[in-house]
Amino acid sequence: MPLLTTCSAIPATRSLLERAAAVAALAGGDPDAAGAARAATALRVGVDLGTATCVLVVLATGPDGRDRPVWVDGRPSGALADGVVVDFARAVATVRDLRDAARVALRTELPAAATAHPPCVPAADARACTFVCEAAGFDEVALVDEVGAAQRTLGLRDGVVVDVGGGSTGVGVYRAGELVALDDRPGGGHHLDLVLAGALGLALEDAEPYKRAHPGEALPVLVPGLQRIAENVRALTAGHEDLPLHLAGGALMIPGAGDVLAGYLERTVVTYPHALLITPVGIARSAP
Repeated sequence: MPLLTTCSAIPATRSLLERAAAVAALAGGDPDAAGAARAATALRVGVDLGTATCVLVVLATGPDGRDRPVWVDGRPSGALADGVVVDFARAVATVRDLRDAARVALRTELPAAATAHPPCVPAADARACTFVCEAAGFDEVALVDEVGAAQRTLGLRDGVVVDVGGGSTGVGVYRAGELVALDDRPGGGHHLDLVLAGALGLALEDAEPYKRAHPGEALPVLVPGLQRIAENVRALTAGHEDLPLHLAGGALMIPGAGDVLAGYLERTVVTYPHALLITPVGIARSAP
């Protein structure tokens, strides 16, 4: 029987994500943020450009080597489509606003950052993510793929990272902690919103809020779209059916979505609270 689990067996990951979510809720008002930044041995910045939302994460590394999220903030963007920058000026403006807000709140300069791209996109499109961050004021920018960033948060030994973003689904297969397969397919949260909007007669921009506010009504409508994502995962993990699937990204953060994938694929699916922060936190962990 397929098994759906949560990250209760991975307390360190759960604690990190819960801390990041708590900081995100206090963006602009956390009185401890500047003090934690000053006490850190290093600050690392991650920029997740995102299809719908751009997220900036600042991690403070303490003397014990542990990462503590001290700033998490996001802005609606819409400057990317399927992981590709389509509105460079808008993307730069969004990242600059996020960077300036973090600098003011933390009372420090933030000269370096990491950003990420979907797996297997052309090199020129991937480099555009770097150019956005440089134009927004970062002097040094590291570039990683989104699945690798998610793995920096999850730290899987044997498992599959399934990063479902707004425009695509990235899949990385790990055995003994080593990446053995990496690929992506079109299809993500934006496509689910299209299904929901069309079925219920909603404006596209209203589909995501409706999904969050009425998950019980939305889920049955979204099942075909979720099964399409599941088929992509099946194709990208052929020969690795014994490994559990670990869901990252905000597109599947609707109650019951993991159960749909688990039942359809007859595989163990592991879900996480605040899964939309898994990749941004991992991007920050990849920063110079």
